[in-house]
Formats: sequence, structure tokens, C-alpha cells
Amino acid sequence: MLKSIHHAAIICSDYPRSKNFYSEILGLEIIAENYRAPRNSWKLDLRLPDGGQVELFSFADAPVRPSYPEARGLRHLAFAVDSIQEAKAHLEACGVEVEPVRVDEYTGKRFTFFSDPDGLPLELYEQ
Repeated sequence: MLKSIHHAAIICSDYPRSKNFYSEILGLEIIAENYRAPRNSWKLDLRLPDGGQVELFSFADAPVRPSYPEARGLRHLAFAVDSIQEAKAHLEACGVEVEPVRVDEYTGKRFTFFSDPDGLPLELYEQ
């Protein structure tokens, strides 16, 4: 029945800052950008190389969502990378704080965490 994840939707507090983060720093391709005047809201559609998408929304006065330590709900969004060291170095060169690389005890794969401009936990997972 289910085939894949089509997209993840993210609500940001500072649209220009988050647009830059996801498109320029993370390198997601902009598919479409629309301002929705009745909602005073931007919607930015971004594409990953495999076709997966991220929808970035801005809403005035959106409430803060608790993420730490282990709040209920979506825990984090993970992105697959070929080289954890290269991806980590790129983020750090862009001023993004990245946690030390860890190894998944079940798969032996390397991963690390970082946050978007609103503190949303994001993960890099080496394929």
C-alpha cells in the first residue's frame, strides 16, 4: 500500500532565514515558491535528489513546538548522505553546529544530528 515518504512539512519562524538554510546550505532544489495572501504565509516546495520533498511554511505567530528532550510527535527528520564527514564539514563551514558522529549500534552506519534555524532536530545518516 504505502510506497515512500512523499514530503515532510516544516513551519518556520523566519522564512528568509529558513529558505536560505534549506536551499543554500542543505542544497535542496526549489520547485515552487508561493505567497498565500489570505493566510499571510509563504509555502516553499523543495526537492531532494531522490525526489523526496520538504514543504516549508511560514505562519505569523506559530507556537513553539517542544522538541527536547523526548517530546511526543515527530522526533527528527533524517537525510541520507554518501559521506558523513563531508556533509558534516560542509555544515560546519556554513556555521551550523553539528554533534559528534556516532555509530548506529544495530546497523553499524554512521550518523549525526544538527538543527535547523528553529531548532528542529535534523539527522545526517550515511548510506
